[in-house]
Amino acid sequence: MNESSYPQAVRVYCTYQDADYENPWQTLAPRSSTSSGVVIGPGRVLTGAHCVANATFIQVQKSSSPDKIVAQVVAVSHDSDLALLEVAETFTDGVEPAEIGTLSRLGDEVSVVGYPVGGDELSITEGIVSRIEVQSYEHSGRNLLAVTVDAAINSGNSGGPVFHEGRVVGIAFQSLEDAENIGEMVPAPVVRTFLEGVEADRPTTVPGLGTTVQHTENPALRRRLGLGPSDGGVLLNLIEHGSTAWSVLEEGDVLLSLDGNAIAANGTVRYRGLFRCQFDVVFGEHFVGDTIEAEILRGGDRRTVELELAPLERLVPRAAYDTRPTWFLFGGLVMTRVTLDFLRIWGTEWWSKAPARLVHAYYHELRTDARQELVVIAQVLADEVNVGYEDLAYEVIDTIDGATPADTAGALRLLEGASETVTLRTSSGALLHFEKSETERAAARIAERYRLPSDRSDDLA
Repeated sequence: MNESSYPQAVRVYCTYQDADYENPWQTLAPRSSTSSGVVIGPGRVLTGAHCVANATFIQVQKSSSPDKIVAQVVAVSHDSDLALLEVAETFTDGVEPAEIGTLSRLGDEVSVVGYPVGGDELSITEGIVSRIEVQSYEHSGRNLLAVTVDAAINSGNSGGPVFHEGRVVGIAFQSLEDAENIGEMVPAPVVRTFLEGVEADRPTTVPGLGTTVQHTENPALRRRLGLGPSDGGVLLNLIEHGSTAWSVLEEGDVLLSLDGNAIAANGTVRYRGLFRCQFDVVFGEHFVGDTIEAEILRGGDRRTVELELAPLERLVPRAAYDTRPTWFLFGGLVMTRVTLDFLRIWGTEWWSKAPARLVHAYYHELRTDARQELVVIAQVLADEVNVGYEDLAYEVIDTIDGATPADTAGALRLLEGASETVTLRTSSGALLHFEKSETERAAARIAERYRLPSDRSDDLA
């Protein structure tokens, strides 16, 4: 095969500008990257969401031409790491759009096509499908179906097509660290769902259940739950407020099947009758707003319930893209919400360096009716109004005048609604007391001293 065998493969040039989560009123310096994509229709290029995240300017280039053409993002699913670009239709003239294939099978021979680092020409590497299962998508943190191939997927290959028998069976999106020639692709069923959703104007967010679950392999636990010898299922331990499971499922229910897929005691289903995967695989082919059936065991009684699928929203949101941080200033305290992007202030190994309270919330805590977000002191801009509070950066705000703030906007309302004084208590038990008249006088002084363009993010204005 040579580059003329895959004229649909294109190179994607992206200039992007990430938010600065430590100083949320500003952005980091612009940077640039190159990746790959594939023509799937007139004026349409499919690529990876992480290839164009936070983009300020995008161009695409065919292997047959030195010219770069400006592109725009028309749809993106950061959950499934897919993006659809629009270009002038003259760019795709003469190019037969690539056809999306079907789910790969183990042992299928595939070709990974793209523009990896180390050269300017189209690269084609051959390999076989070695594994099909639910994997964690690095870009979004979601657990979705992925296909592993033993062909090299390097920086620059991302977003490029993976072909089998002339059809696209996946989009290259990540590789395993500390492993040779092990790469992963977003499989055809997930790609099809994304494109069908775009065509039908459906939400591109992948829904989720919104629970924590426990496997039911322990014999004593199974007897306690009333499970028979042939029963599988997972125990629902916690239910996230506002999720798919909220108000329908209950803590202590055993989820026996989902969307017609029997769940085993280890939390897996037989996907399409072929591969055993974690039951999360069900959500990758549905849209927010869809209704599916679930079979549960509750108090010894079996019953079938309907679930309306909702987005998977967490107390500590995973990585956010194409948006700016939510923040506000009060008495020199820069308040924001805890997100994965905020935790990454502590570097690539944030889980071992960030405050334990924040790490625990990321891994173990769910949203409740009273608390939808964790409001944190991102930093303290030193001023006479906050003398003595300098060491309280990265503390979570537990209460404001005794009330728990539901989210960042709620915290701002509580602070602005206070009368003469306001008292904040943090997760460590620390007490911060302010006189409102002093904080109001200090606001302009602090903003000028630290060159803040305003005292809050646009979404709170």
